[in-house]
Amino acid sequence: MQWRGRRQSDNIEDRRGMSSGGMGGGGFRLPTGGRGGGIGIGGLVVILLISWALGINPLTLLSGGDVSMDGGTSGQQTTGTRPQGQSSDETTAFVRTVLAETEDTWGKIFSSSGETYEKPTLVLFAGQVRSGCGTATSASGPFYCPQDRKVYLDTDFFRELDRRFGASGDFAQAYVIAHEVGHHIQNLTGVLPEFNRQRQAMDETDANKMSVRVELQADCYAGIWGKSTQQKGILETGDLKEAINAAHQIGDDTLQKKSQGYVVPDSFNHGTSAQRAEWFRKGFDSGRVEDCDTFSADI
Repeated sequence: MQWRGRRQSDNIEDRRGMSSGGMGGGGFRLPTGGRGGGIGIGGLVVILLISWALGINPLTLLSGGDVSMDGGTSGQQTTGTRPQGQSSDETTAFVRTVLAETEDTWGKIFSSSGETYEKPTLVLFAGQVRSGCGTATSASGPFYCPQDRKVYLDTDFFRELDRRFGASGDFAQAYVIAHEVGHHIQNLTGVLPEFNRQRQAMDETDANKMSVRVELQADCYAGIWGKSTQQKGILETGDLKEAINAAHQIGDDTLQKKSQGYVVPDSFNHGTSAQRAEWFRKGFDSGRVEDCDTFSADI
């Protein structure tokens, strides 16, 4: 991926080197392991399955509480964030560049419909962080909080993505960011609020099934962003394969097989490896938002 030398976003909060405490709920994260049961990733495992984007509330799941996308904690945040631009390492530059590319992609799409795209802020943290959805740790993976409209990322996750999940490459890492931004798009368009409303009347199995559709749509939106980068000539040979492999490696079935040796389909809340790769590719091939309607599709 030819990202160097391109525009970098200023919508970054660097909280690395800071500490925070407390516990809450309401975010959407990236999976990092998995086992059957519940809407998310119970313990470290369930945290993983729900991690990414969860149209559900992984933080609350961890504490055994009710899953709620609307509520949680008061959303207090750590203070004294590191001045933007202070960290100039290559990983930070990469994250800033990818975020800028998502801003350009979605800004253009919203503008074509006569709307203004509200850009999310991406928070870099190390170890743990307090968000509008509560406190999360690095073990939870990257996540999006609809309450404060921010994406949270511990860049050490990129090493985990490579070493633990076998998903290497800069475009695989970019896919992670684009997926979380996809949840931001869902928040802006009302998908997440509506999911939370409907979820209140659902049992666990039905809520999980709806969560899968939420997650797959975020994958499709990530694919739309990927299409945009291709049209700009940024992609290199093998990049698309990297992203599809990443989507495959974090499928519910693959994570559960690795962690416990068997799968529990009723506990899936992100989609199978095949589904995640399919919907990312669908967005990439089409580049059209209307083709990401996972809620009407036969899944």
